[in-house]
Amino acid sequence: MHASAALGRISPSPTLAITSRVLELKRAGVDVIGLGAGEPDFDTPDFVKEAAIQAIRDGKTKYTNVDGTIELKQAIVAKFARDNNLTYTTDQISVNVGGKHTLFNAMVATIDPGDEVVIPAPYWVSYPDVVQFAGGIPVIVKAGPEVGYKLDPAALDAAITPKTKWVILNSPSNPTGAGYTIDELKALGAVLAKHPHVWIFADDMYEHIVYDGFKFATIAEACPELFERTLTVNGCSKAYAMTGWRIGYAGGAAWLIKAMAKLQSQSTSNPCSIAQAAAVAALNGDQSFLAERNTAFQGRRDLVAAMLNEIDGMHCPTPEGAFYVYPSFAELIGKTTPNGRLIDTDEAMVGYLLDDAKVAVVQGAAFGLSPAFRISYATSDALLREACTRIQTACAALK
Repeated sequence: MHASAALGRISPSPTLAITSRVLELKRAGVDVIGLGAGEPDFDTPDFVKEAAIQAIRDGKTKYTNVDGTIELKQAIVAKFARDNNLTYTTDQISVNVGGKHTLFNAMVATIDPGDEVVIPAPYWVSYPDVVQFAGGIPVIVKAGPEVGYKLDPAALDAAITPKTKWVILNSPSNPTGAGYTIDELKALGAVLAKHPHVWIFADDMYEHIVYDGFKFATIAEACPELFERTLTVNGCSKAYAMTGWRIGYAGGAAWLIKAMAKLQSQSTSNPCSIAQAAAVAALNGDQSFLAERNTAFQGRRDLVAAMLNEIDGMHCPTPEGAFYVYPSFAELIGKTTPNGRLIDTDEAMVGYLLDDAKVAVVQGAAFGLSPAFRISYATSDALLREACTRIQTACAALK
């Protein structure tokens, strides 16, 4: 007996590995600051918790429809209409066990061996692995700091072949926080309009976490002509601080939603019934708390970007959304640490910061673009200031 070939095509999640390492160090009494986890430090809103408690009391503890209760699908239809000017019916809605599950279902349900999926880099760590698990080929298109970490229309056009099945767009992005404007989406849409065989996976998980008056749009909204071949993906994890509740969802073509449900019927079956009831409350409830939390996130973003940009040899773009920064440290490659270790890769830098500065960040190589690392600033101002001070000190000690 041995592990399958499909399993051999993927790697464990690097971001979850960093989180596990930080927990180990903390249990050992090490004063480490973990900036690796991609989750808000805010608590789930009380009105959402109360809905879950009520659902338990009401006995909503049985199986539901495989891909979501009708109540939750109706709430998602209303959300897409309210926030995105998109019109779906409930048979065009899929509810899954988190956004990662939505990605998995969509790719496994549609990819044949050799199909290509265009993925801009830096990318969320799971995109290429899930494509490879499904038998597809990730086509990575570099989108570095010189283009604002955003996919260039000409680069997209050059990457598309007759074998391209999907293009994945994530805005605001994990790991960079870069967000596409409506005009930028229209420019990408003009390219995609020329290639009717290509579908679009629009990952909008950070939709509500945006700054400086940035106006979020999703590509099916900006380019209505692409609506029929776009899977618009979102979830409750980030905006509602519900990472552990595991609710992701999507709107798309009825045949695709049905195909995803078929796969889900033989894998996880329905998402947790209690989490679904909580998600109904989250989507239908008062959204005013989002602005308050965004104000806090924006202050943290400004603090971290400013302190990292004070470091000689580090360049940290100011992102439009999400709760990450992705500083490039190309000018520090080739330097050595006080104990003589060469900083020649992302992993070397991340290892140095963990061992010497006791700050845990995630190497850029995990997201497909080096030399860089990702910081999640979803933690307190005091911890962020201390972490950035430690990073400044560690970088100043490089020779």
